[in-house]
Amino acid sequence: MFRLVFYVASGLLCASVVAAAERPNIILILADDVGIEGLGCYGGTSYRTPHLDQMAAEGVRFTHAYAQPLCTPTRVQLMTGKYNHRNWRAFGILDPQETTFGHALQASGYATAIFGKWQLESYDPPDWPGAAQRRGTGMHPKHAGFDEYALFHALHTEDKGSRYANPTMLEGRAGSEGELKSYPGGYGEDVWGDKILDFLDRHPDQPSFVYYPMALPHWPFQPTPRSSDWDPHQPQPTDLRYSVDMIEYMDTAVGNLLGGLQQRDRADDTIVVFYSDNGTHLDVFSKLKDGRTIQGGKATPQQTGIHVPLIVRCPDRFEPAVCDALVDASDFFPTLMHWAGTRQSSDTPRDGISFASQLNGQTGPQRQIAFFWYDPRPGWDKQRFGRSVFALNKNYKLFRGGPLMRLTDRPLEAIEVDPQAMTATDLAAQAELQAYIDAQMANVTEPPLVDAYGQPIKL
Repeated sequence: MFRLVFYVASGLLCASVVAAAERPNIILILADDVGIEGLGCYGGTSYRTPHLDQMAAEGVRFTHAYAQPLCTPTRVQLMTGKYNHRNWRAFGILDPQETTFGHALQASGYATAIFGKWQLESYDPPDWPGAAQRRGTGMHPKHAGFDEYALFHALHTEDKGSRYANPTMLEGRAGSEGELKSYPGGYGEDVWGDKILDFLDRHPDQPSFVYYPMALPHWPFQPTPRSSDWDPHQPQPTDLRYSVDMIEYMDTAVGNLLGGLQQRDRADDTIVVFYSDNGTHLDVFSKLKDGRTIQGGKATPQQTGIHVPLIVRCPDRFEPAVCDALVDASDFFPTLMHWAGTRQSSDTPRDGISFASQLNGQTGPQRQIAFFWYDPRPGWDKQRFGRSVFALNKNYKLFRGGPLMRLTDRPLEAIEVDPQAMTATDLAAQAELQAYIDAQMANVTEPPLVDAYGQPIKL
């Protein structure tokens, strides 16, 4: 077993590092666009996900984990531990002044790496109105707190190349600009999986943290190495039918990684986390074992857009369990600090609450309400979006200035409560959630309301 201790996390950190052997290796996997209906262990029946199902059986599966409806809002919240109304700039932009969990773990003595998708420095194409104000204004991965990186879409949008067959990625080390490298005949997730294991191999005497923001199963829906028509030497077809292959290859990639850890005799003492950045693509319909057909809710504040899988596996630390603790993206920062034996400083307020104690069934701070400030504008292709501010607990969901929803015992289901027929329980929940929304927005300058081009919207 390992012992945890200490630390601080703002721009600079103070740390009293414990022995490397006492601190766990940590791998945080972030899938790109899959809700709970995509996994068998959550009742999904449309896809074969044996590796994630086994990971859940051997680890802790959370039933009330949430993300923001789209990738950048979740990723920014995840990496900084802050709700978006405190740090939002634009879609595809991470404020370069922010401190990430990479910085915090790196400063506490961890070897840190990120392999996968970035898309947090320069998202808008050059001809998008207002793009000049945003292009290149985010955080370059060389400054994000990672000793090494290999990332799809780390530079301008037009330079990103492929994330799947014959992938292109920017590779470098902390402080270096990096260089674009392609892998003809390869597949993105396979390349990144190999890089993760190689990174761990090269740091046997130092605790390591790897952030693995996967590309799968995000559109474009294209063949995987398991598809019957896989041929990386031909132009890649795009078709909705490949969404099944991609969700299943997401599972394969996780299985390959866990298998690699097993070969190295590190599967039981490495904390592996699987989470998703938002719900499944809107064009994807999936079956649940209760007979329902679920349309993906990506980009929407519906339950299908925000209710995501969260599985944590480390047999040396955590007994198999199903946990009903409420978790949102801001909670990962303090949880990682806890596992690494660090202590957050109070000079940089963060919104997360560690869920580490819930993994062992121990008493400790526990989130009662999750808050969402969601507005992915400005940014390319974001004309159709608006602003949603809401909060939820395990039983209710309230939108600012909008309806109260009752969350049923059927996952992903929410029923609007008739304002004229509210029970005492409904009214109490409405008051509690409204008070939480008001508290979150108090003393905060809310980001301005703008359109997709960054122009002010007049109400």
